[in-house]
Amino acid sequence: MDLKHRSRGITDGRDRAPSRSMFKAIGFTDEDLRKPLIGVANTWIETMPCNFHLRRLSAKVKEGIRAAGGTPMEFNTIAISDGETMGTEGMRASLVSRELIADSIELVCRGQLFDAVVCVVGCDKTIPAAAMALARLDLPGLVLYGGTIAAGSYKGKDVTIQDVFEAVGANAAGKISDQELHDLEDVACPGAGACGGQYTANTMSTVMEMIGLSPMGYNSVPAMDPKKDQVAFDCGKVVMNALQKTIRPREILTRNAFENAIASVAASGGSTNAVLHLLAIAREAGIDLQIDDFQKVSERTPLLADLKPSGRFVAADMHRAGGVRLLAQRLLQGKILHGEAKTVTGFSLREECENAVETPDQEVIAPLEKPLKKTGGLVILKGNIAPEGCVAKISGHERLEQRGPARVFESEEEAMAAVTGKKIKAGDVLVIRNEGPKGGPGMREMLSVTGALVGEGLGSVVALLTDGRFSGATHGLMAGHVSPEAALGGPIAAVRDGDMIRFDVRERVLEVELSEEELQKRMKEWRPPKPRYATGVFAKYAALVSSASQGAITIAPK
Repeated sequence: MDLKHRSRGITDGRDRAPSRSMFKAIGFTDEDLRKPLIGVANTWIETMPCNFHLRRLSAKVKEGIRAAGGTPMEFNTIAISDGETMGTEGMRASLVSRELIADSIELVCRGQLFDAVVCVVGCDKTIPAAAMALARLDLPGLVLYGGTIAAGSYKGKDVTIQDVFEAVGANAAGKISDQELHDLEDVACPGAGACGGQYTANTMSTVMEMIGLSPMGYNSVPAMDPKKDQVAFDCGKVVMNALQKTIRPREILTRNAFENAIASVAASGGSTNAVLHLLAIAREAGIDLQIDDFQKVSERTPLLADLKPSGRFVAADMHRAGGVRLLAQRLLQGKILHGEAKTVTGFSLREECENAVETPDQEVIAPLEKPLKKTGGLVILKGNIAPEGCVAKISGHERLEQRGPARVFESEEEAMAAVTGKKIKAGDVLVIRNEGPKGGPGMREMLSVTGALVGEGLGSVVALLTDGRFSGATHGLMAGHVSPEAALGGPIAAVRDGDMIRFDVRERVLEVELSEEELQKRMKEWRPPKPRYATGVFAKYAALVSSASQGAITIAPK
């Protein structure tokens, strides 16, 4: 294969002398331009710990590319912090950013005619966005996750950002003092890296290794571990090997690879956001993946990893125990994974897991014969309130059913005020609507609300459903991604205060106890809410975004 299969169009021949002149203006030489041009998409931003250290890692990736015979060219994308914007108007930007990041990576790679690309990612949306861009481009490329943050320590216990969110509710309930909340806030995030539990970032990091777009064992090295620099350097070699052997993303992103990825989410007690993101990546890759497929894979996959938010350990503990390799090896032994699936290294998933090393006496990843639960944590519920489905995560000791009166809120802020104002009581079912992809717009996460419920001591006695999303740190009887959303005329728009709502996880049912006739009558009276934004990026997103059951990707109007 011609390694400069695309970049010759911008560097070679008489007519490209102006291009070469401009490249030389910033230090590239004739020798540099004779080599393959490798894009390095860096999602560094100076607003959050998740991506703060990526300049260092990107520099190491470029060193590796040069050592392997390529010429790296780095470029930046934007990124939005979920944790910092949670519970604010800014959180509407989070899911929107996924599309913009994917668009920007695709656009620069197409515009600059790169031969291959390495995507250096950190926070929640940068990871699926990078995979979406690779699927669109089908250029040899890979995803490198910047790594997890170290656990904080408070009163002798490991803590994460989840503990801070829950402490807000505890403080509102008078269970902890203002000083205790401040002291916890000071130590929960001790440095760079993405949130420490099996929340969305670490879930999607696991997915990238299991689906084959990240070299096995690279992502799980923690952010500030000295070994991370070597991992980043080695990515340069991996991407050049992928270019030389013409290993393309769409060869990797097969139906079997997606089933492997879903199994990794179920087995690790991962975030419900993985459903949304895997559906989106599948759409970009041309794979027919449906929301019901998550249920099928989860039912045959045991929960093996004892990770926060429902378990005891953080992602760094899983790395020390044996990492994704060990988890994958367990699942392969159980014939749950498709071992022949190809990875970016050129080796199959089975070959990548052959050298898994289990740390003696580790307690993070359970033996296959003694799983934490016999089936994975992802549950797809359907019913008259969610005909296209919704997603719940049952990975801990959540109760499996509840019937109670609806407490309807038209926004996250309304619900949060009710929780912290002690207006929610045991048995209530919170309904938060008009927070979906279109209605939000941007499908905000509800960690502030769910964290406050837990902190108030209500996590085990109330339920919640929303057309918005949940953080990977959310736990309890919670259903998100209710589809169709209220803004699209979904039946969640018909629910009123006091209507009885029934969750039944065993039967996979979420319903409001109303007749079909009553639902239809109410929907005839329904009128779409006025868009929150009439112009700008949010207005454009709301006009183009698809349902959450389709991954909430933006699609061109027909």
